[in-house]
Amino acid sequence: MPSFDIVSEVNKQEVDNAVNQAKKEVTTRFDFKNLPVEITLDKLEIKLMTTSEKIDALKEIVESKLIKRGVSAQVLDYQKPEEGSMGTKRIVAKLINGISKEKAKEINQAIKDLKLKVQPAIHDDRIRVTSKSIDELQTVIQSIKAKNLGIPLQFTNMRS
Repeated sequence: MPSFDIVSEVNKQEVDNAVNQAKKEVTTRFDFKNLPVEITLDKLEIKLMTTSEKIDALKEIVESKLIKRGVSAQVLDYQKPEEGSMGTKRIVAKLINGISKEKAKEINQAIKDLKLKVQPAIHDDRIRVTSKSIDELQTVIQSIKAKNLGIPLQFTNMRS
């Protein structure tokens, strides 16, 4: 029976490359000259630190580098900013990897609302969709792509 998986995975190598490119750009930008700037990547989070007025510009640099590397900016889940010493601000952006139970239920319901003859099933952090018709599976893919669910989704393991 034809099936495919809906997953939300982060390409860690591309994230690492994007962070390194952002670090290089910050060193060459005039508006960051003589300012404390720090961008670090720890497993599944990116830590940004600079002055309070420049933190948004730093976020934009990192997001633009991620997008250029083919990683959606939706993978970043910004935490509450923390005030540092001497007018600095620190923000931690956690990388969303996998589909949470709540999002999986939301996607599952969206698929059921299509009223097609497909069976979505939640397996850990992925959703497997099966059907007798490949056309219906493709309709599901197009429908889910059209919805903005707040997380980047990939459609893998298409089997016929």
